Amino acid sequence: MRPNMMRLDTDAIYLVTGAAGFIGFHLTKRLLGLGCTVIGVDNLNDYYEVTLKEDRLRLLACEQFFFYKVDLADRKEIDTIFTRHQVTHVINLAAQAGVRHSIDNPYVYLQSNLVGFLNILECCRHHAVKHLVYASSSSVYGLNSKIPYSTNDKVDNPVSLYAATKKSNELMAHAYTHLYHIPTTGLRFFTVYGPYGRPDMAYFSFSKRIMEGKSITVFNHGDMWRDFTYIDDIITALEHIIPNPPEENEAKDRYKIYNIGNNKPVRLRQFIETLEQCLGKTAEKEYLPMQPGDVYQTYADVTDLMEDFDFRPNTPLEQGLEAFVSWFKPYYGYLSHHV
Repeated sequence: MRPNMMRLDTDAIYLVTGAAGFIGFHLTKRLLGLGCTVIGVDNLNDYYEVTLKEDRLRLLACEQFFFYKVDLADRKEIDTIFTRHQVTHVINLAAQAGVRHSIDNPYVYLQSNLVGFLNILECCRHHAVKHLVYASSSSVYGLNSKIPYSTNDKVDNPVSLYAATKKSNELMAHAYTHLYHIPTTGLRFFTVYGPYGRPDMAYFSFSKRIMEGKSITVFNHGDMWRDFTYIDDIITALEHIIPNPPEENEAKDRYKIYNIGNNKPVRLRQFIETLEQCLGKTAEKEYLPMQPGDVYQTYADVTDLMEDFDFRPNTPLEQGLEAFVSWFKPYYGYLSHHV
């Protein structure tokens, strides 16, 4: 563990972009619960159901939460928010997500993930932000065959535009760290799941279709591996990372990348079986080949996270899916008479 580890400062001002999103909602909830002041930014786009985002925001409403419906690509509005609230820490979780969606809608990804991120970097530069933490993705590993994936591996072979934008974020952050001495930490998230999750994720859409008696599409005949990571583990890792900017590296830059994954990949077939048990219903399955942009497996090496913060995400899949289903069924009205 790093020496002189800091805890979250309740006098700091935390800006969370994507605050109405899955991870952003859970992080904001944790920060508010600890007595912190949070500035939330989200454009509430319709990539998935806006009502879910609005419901998340309703649960966050309190005196210490200030929300702005703003697009990160709006440079003037973003700068105004930084000035008005004297932001000290930024957690950039806003992005256009989805590997397959990036194949059909490439321009949306450039606006949100590149232009939007540049605006955040510029605001951090001009407002003396103490630490920028930003979401990268396990998708940057692309076609890498070596496992587990290490942050020391080369990541020059993205297989989707989404992955390319996330790798670009890491490069942009490095440049701003080097030029303007902004401490930055990038987080390569591995298949995050849990209550109030993203409906576009496979576990979520599987659950809906299973409960409605519809078939589910299983790519590569279920022979794919994912490092499923429960949301509470992600938030606990963030709680450690946010108040502790990187120390200087050999180049005198305060720049760091971490993997955040469960460090225990699960085969898709096994995942579906566990989900069926939690839902109490068996799925009709349609098996298809691998889709463009997909990778065979993800597997996080979390050695750095353990060494620096004495922390490893480790919620068992069964426990995490039980918690998801306990939220999912009542939220969508899948009560006992539907089963």
